[in-house]
Amino acid sequence: MNYMGLDIGDKNIGIAISSGIIAQGIGTYRRSEYEKDISHINGIIRDNKIGKVIVGLPKNMNGSIGFQGEKVIRFCEDLKNILDEGIEIEFMDERLTTVLANNFMLEADMSRKKRKNIVDKIAAQIILQDYLNILNK
Repeated sequence: MNYMGLDIGDKNIGIAISSGIIAQGIGTYRRSEYEKDISHINGIIRDNKIGKVIVGLPKNMNGSIGFQGEKVIRFCEDLKNILDEGIEIEFMDERLTTVLANNFMLEADMSRKKRKNIVDKIAAQIILQDYLNILNK
């Protein structure tokens, strides 16, 4: 089965894919209009024959779902409505994944400009890899 990881933000959506072992960040989609955003993600899902989408769910540090988490859930509900039958969406706790992504890039001595352009892609890759690590235990 092919998997997709998403880090959904207000401005960007980080995207990663995997055939089941290693997650690979494939890009950052700059959001424009809500319906176009959903259609774009659906196109990537179809093109890559994705069977399961793993979405980072932002939670507050106490574990509750806040405003940003509700927006992500709503986006996924709308995405699910247009997906081909059988494609699943599952949420993963994404607390601190962006911090972790930034730390990786700082250790790699990346410039601030380059970090800004790929942080969402790296966060999506971390979300998906965390899921795969649990799956493959």
